Amino acid sequence: MAIIKALIPAFLLTWVVSLVIGSQGSSGGMLAITHTFYQGHELYWSWPLFLGATGLAWAIFSLLE
Repeated sequence: MAIIKALIPAFLLTWVVSLVIGSQGSSGGMLAITHTFYQGHELYWSWPLFLGATGLAWAIFSLLE
C-alpha cells in the first residue's frame, strides 16, 4: 500500500521540478528532462527523477506504517 501512496507525491515533485528546470531550456543533466507535446499540451517529464522520488516516498511511507 505504501508504494501506491508514494506515487502521488512523486508525481507532484517530478512535475514541479521538471517544469521549473525544463521551462528554462535545460535538460537538467542526469535528470534527463524531456519536453513533449501531448494532445496539444506541453509536458516536461523526467523518468529518473520520478523513480527516485517514488523510492524516497515509498521508504518514508513504509517507515511511518
